[in-house]
Amino acid sequence: QLQLVESGGGLVQPGGSLKLSCAASGFILDFYAIGWFRQAPGKEREGVSCVSSIDGKKYYADSVKGRFTLSRDNAKNTVFLQMNSLKPDDSAVYYCAVHYGIRDCSFNSRAYDYWGQGTQVAVSS
Repeated sequence: QLQLVESGGGLVQPGGSLKLSCAASGFILDFYAIGWFRQAPGKEREGVSCVSSIDGKKYYADSVKGRFTLSRDNAKNTVFLQMNSLKPDDSAVYYCAVHYGIRDCSFNSRAYDYWGQGTQVAVSS
């Protein structure tokens, strides 16, 4: 059974850091483009970061560029999102998602085949 499980969310003060994990089971992440998305209450789901399965190139939304870093551990079949200098506007449920195939990635959520259940991030003093 294909499954993605996110973890690492929580409550953090502005300026703080969190590291989210997305562990895959039932399939190998190498063959998938991977995306991190977030959705705040009353807002549409938005792409935060993604990594291509063609060349490993990573992309970041302008709102997180320079603060968030996507990485992966192939041995653990896990993808991470390191989030630094967090702001209240970063508060949302964060999801990882995968799109099968050797392909570039995108911030179009409809392109993704499988999703995790999400992990809540709250940035507040």
